[in-house]
Amino acid sequence: DDKRRRKVAGIMEGVGYRVQYSVFECDLTGSQLKKLMKRLRPYVKSREMDSIRFYPLPADAVGKMKVMGNDMARTLGVVSVV
Repeated sequence: DDKRRRKVAGIMEGVGYRVQYSVFECDLTGSQLKKLMKRLRPYVKSREMDSIRFYPLPADAVGKMKVMGNDMARTLGVVSVV
């Protein structure tokens, strides 16, 4: 459902940086992540096979990240991939 996807994207853009159509980078504390997940929950419909994945990265992974093309996320100080 495009309306739900737009709402999720809007929420994600409020806490991070869009690096691809459906990939966002965010720098979140544990409590911020918990709040974000709570805000997103109403828009995830498991019966429609929806999913949102959160991948924590170790701190040293950011310094080793390789980017080809636009690197706005690093310029903005955004470090974790969501």
